[in-house]
Amino acid sequence: MQTAKQFSVSLVNKPGRLAAMLGELSKQKVALKALAVMDSGDRGTLRFVPADYELAADSLQKMNARFEVADVLLVEVPSQSGAFQKICEKLAADHLNIDHAYCSFSLRGSKGGVLAVIRVNDLVKAQRVLGENGAAARTRRSPGRRPVYAR
Repeated sequence: MQTAKQFSVSLVNKPGRLAAMLGELSKQKVALKALAVMDSGDRGTLRFVPADYELAADSLQKMNARFEVADVLLVEVPSQSGAFQKICEKLAADHLNIDHAYCSFSLRGSKGGVLAVIRVNDLVKAQRVLGENGAAARTRRSPGRRPVYAR
């Protein structure tokens, strides 16, 4: 588990606006770890986590785009039924509210898991609750007998 900076950019909800914004970010070589777009009538909100915060901030400033920055958690979520639910339950049990969440592009080298981007009301407490290395997402197997392999 790690923290990252998330950018939120408000865009006019018209065809081509998102493509133009992403095209400009691409021209500036801004790589994205995660991205989500939300509609709210005549405006939309683009939220993304860049691989390089400084490069993304400079690029948005060059575009004269207004943006907000927030600290978010990046939590590895295995490709198992109920894995994200368990993360949500752990946070809820400690009275942590999820302001918003979305998932990343597929992780390289992962076994089908993704990175969840989670904005919570108390980042430090959420890190403590979920533990290091995304341990909250992993399911624990009960100790049992080892399998017997035939030779």
